[in-house]
Amino acid sequence: MANGLTYQRTTSTSEATKQLASTLAPYLHPGDVVVLDGDLGAGKTQFVQGVAAALGVRTPVTSPTFNILLEYGEGRIPVRHYDLYRLDDRLQLEDIDYYSAIDGDGDGVAFVEWAEKFPEDMPYDYLELTVTVEPDGSRRIVAHSYGSRARQLLCVWANDSKARLGKCKL
Repeated sequence: MANGLTYQRTTSTSEATKQLASTLAPYLHPGDVVVLDGDLGAGKTQFVQGVAAALGVRTPVTSPTFNILLEYGEGRIPVRHYDLYRLDDRLQLEDIDYYSAIDGDGDGVAFVEWAEKFPEDMPYDYLELTVTVEPDGSRRIVAHSYGSRARQLLCVWANDSKARLGKCKL
């Protein structure tokens, strides 16, 4: 995780995870990419739900596991929520318009779950959020920036007093 900033926060409930996510929303711009890592059920979709609600999305945000891609266009900026878990081949990424969403020029923000399945197809510039379930059931969310735009995004998010992110020593 070299060459980027790393911050973290632990949340004790799904509502606290959504609240943390809502603090990221004001800083998101079209073209931003957020990669979400974590086991099944860790809270990745809950995080997207919090951001989407803060962006003004009123449609229920659900896991795109079986759809691969769910889009929400009624907020301040469009949200594209990808779940690559069920994909077997990187050629399938073309079918879901993955590359145009992560190239940094998109008209919305892309949230990508299970991007690590295709490491050669990771975007150049992205904010990575790793959600880990702790033994007590809380969620540890570690945010790391890759690239200059993600670094700027994480910097302003970390300076938001409502986010309460702490510098992470890895």
